[in-house]
Amino acid sequence: MTTPTADWLRLDQQICFSLNAASRAFGGVYRVILKDLGLTYPQYLVLLVLWEHGDLPVKDLGGHLRLDSGTLSPLLKRLEAAGLVHRERSTLDERSVRVRLTEDGTALRERALEVPRRIAAATGFDVDEIRDLRTRLDDLTTALDKAARHPDRTPPPQQGSAGA
Repeated sequence: MTTPTADWLRLDQQICFSLNAASRAFGGVYRVILKDLGLTYPQYLVLLVLWEHGDLPVKDLGGHLRLDSGTLSPLLKRLEAAGLVHRERSTLDERSVRVRLTEDGTALRERALEVPRRIAAATGFDVDEIRDLRTRLDDLTTALDKAARHPDRTPPPQQGSAGA
């Protein structure tokens, strides 16, 4: 089915709006679930990376999270103040700061194991549907990153395509 060109600028035809609305809805559910852990969603993401990879330079942590150091630094300060991470300047390169979990940060992982289960239940999707959606969103992110790097190579929309 095609969408008339006149409808391309309708809000309900914008994939970006649907993704943003879903993201905000996720944020609301995470806010409730993470309250028990004393974490915000961005802080939880930092801990997920550290639980998975161990101590990391801030630059690498930011790469995993797609965040720049200006956004990441205040998050790390709050996590350090909460006693969950420790930041230490490298003795080899004083421009580099490594982040590692504290004992409390490591111990919090056990309590956080319930978070993905609760989020999955909140979606109403089964495991395969979640996996498929995540794959599609990862593919979308890759395509959009590529389009942003090479806007001159982005093809024009096909006649009758839905808005984006």
